[in-house]
Amino acid sequence: MNSSQQAAVEVRIQWHSPDARHAERYYFDKLNFWRDIFPGNLSMSLPDSDGEWLQQEFTPGELLPAWSEHNLHSVRRGSLKLSRRNGPPIELHKGRFYPRKFAAGTAGIFDGDMHPMRVIDVDEDRVLIDLNHPLARSAVTVAARIVERKGLAGEHGGRCNDIVMDVLEGGVGLQAAMAEGHTGFINGTPLGRLDAREDALFYSKPRLVQHLDSSAIARIGDIYRRFLQPGMRVLDFMSSWVSHLPDGLSGTTITGLGMNAHELEQNPRLDQRVVHDVNQDPRLPFDDQSFDAVICTASVEYLVQPVEVFRELARVVRPGGPVVMTFSDRWFPTKAIDLWSELHPFERMGLVLDYFRQSGRFSNLATESSRGLPRPADDKYAGQRATADPVFAVWGERV
Repeated sequence: MNSSQQAAVEVRIQWHSPDARHAERYYFDKLNFWRDIFPGNLSMSLPDSDGEWLQQEFTPGELLPAWSEHNLHSVRRGSLKLSRRNGPPIELHKGRFYPRKFAAGTAGIFDGDMHPMRVIDVDEDRVLIDLNHPLARSAVTVAARIVERKGLAGEHGGRCNDIVMDVLEGGVGLQAAMAEGHTGFINGTPLGRLDAREDALFYSKPRLVQHLDSSAIARIGDIYRRFLQPGMRVLDFMSSWVSHLPDGLSGTTITGLGMNAHELEQNPRLDQRVVHDVNQDPRLPFDDQSFDAVICTASVEYLVQPVEVFRELARVVRPGGPVVMTFSDRWFPTKAIDLWSELHPFERMGLVLDYFRQSGRFSNLATESSRGLPRPADDKYAGQRATADPVFAVWGERV
């Protein structure tokens, strides 16, 4: 019987799309250095490291199959499986990703294949699909660090994990815009929702509950810490009874804009409280450049006029100020825009990036995902989900 070292390891993958930079973080609670596969020199250097980040760069085609024109296929629109059990057929939009099962029977695609394919072009008769991995043409930097050593374990066989591929096969890359052309997320009209009534009716009753587990909340606070400094004027946009702010922001003035006065009053981090429905009136009740930074937690999915709102956020933040959006995979289904539930979690980051782009007011765009953290033992969903709520972040700086 062989013995092998085990450890909790965090992996970070960084890459660039044409107008944004991206980072993917994944926490593996127990990896086996004898059995599991690390890319390049990391397989040799990581086991003997002492918690520091180690990294290696890989050119396009080294980690993933190189991009190939042979993976582009023109398919008859009528041959695609776009019907639903209930409701109208699925509409295809240029630039969007869809499960490959829609094109089952083409290029060896099997029925039920959930890997993504991108629609490059679409007309009345044919659809051009791309089966290349979204990062097939991207250089990738892989970094890893040991978080906790977990001793030796008896080796009884089991699954061999290809660490980087386990991360990259989870949807990474779907947030990137096409190299050419515009992704058809929105068409300039207000976005639809299952419950189209005024939000004031839905939010009239206070909801003093946590929507995310404590591990996800801590990770969100770590993200905000990179952008916030003591003494800043911060807008907690679409706020509630909790602001997911890091500690140590002495002298900071926090203004919360939300939908329920009672919830805002229960938030001890707020210095100023404003009740305002941005879906009824996107114009924000603040002067130009009123804030040094804007944060928004688990709420961007509810905006029905997002581009107008993002232009307003740019107006009220100082030049160079960050606007940071974070969200997870939990929301109020009836009040989120219909499009949100149709998108893969990573493609939702692409949608929010598109809000920044279409507003025309931001630069230095970036995204970050964080997955795999252990779910806290005292969380109410601990018996149902082994890992913490994933965290997705998208940000830009006011031009």
